[in-house]
Amino acid sequence: VMQRHGYIGEFEIVDDHRGGKIVVELIGRLNKCGVISPRFDLKLGSIEQWTNNLLPSRQFGYIVMTTSLGIMDHEEARRKSTGGKILGFFY
Repeated sequence: VMQRHGYIGEFEIVDDHRGGKIVVELIGRLNKCGVISPRFDLKLGSIEQWTNNLLPSRQFGYIVMTTSLGIMDHEEARRKSTGGKILGFFY
């Protein structure tokens, strides 16, 4: 999702036979990212409330959520009119 919106470049998964690592190319647009734990349920009507709480403004940043249709941002979930569980946010 972050790569699709132009916040990060390419990434590579490195298997070191322990925990594994992910190497990410940062473009410089990323100000803050965070994870939401526990993964709260996000109904279609409550997306606006979570957006106001987590993001600095309406047209800036994205909430990442997992739905029955896959992992997507809050705007795509609103277009597809589906809810899900919140994973995190970035802006």
